[in-house]
Amino acid sequence: MRISELARAAGVGISTVRFYERRGLVHPTARTGGGYRHYDQEALRRLKFIRRAQRLGFTLTEVEQILALSDAPELDDLGGVIAEKVAEIEQRQRDLDRVRLALLDVAANGVREQCPVIAALNS
Repeated sequence: MRISELARAAGVGISTVRFYERRGLVHPTARTGGGYRHYDQEALRRLKFIRRAQRLGFTLTEVEQILALSDAPELDDLGGVIAEKVAEIEQRQRDLDRVRLALLDVAANGVREQCPVIAALNS
């Protein structure tokens, strides 16, 4: 499929496909005599994976690491990347829980001397 078809199927812009190609995340399988890029279903699968991972909070660098490690036969290193992401998610959950509780407090009791939301974000 051509780059425009790939971009449409993955729900991204053509410039995004080109950006990922420059980063080495997606590769055209062929080029026509006129220089048009052609991509296969693997490129579409990778693009969809990248977008899902980013929506879940993975940085593009982390996505690159995961893809590089998954392409390699030794997947033991993948555990470190995953463990770091789990720790980050758990910290984010704790932070969000503090903010949620502060918001519930404001909703129930109003704002007192120090706004509980600001206090939660400062802790």
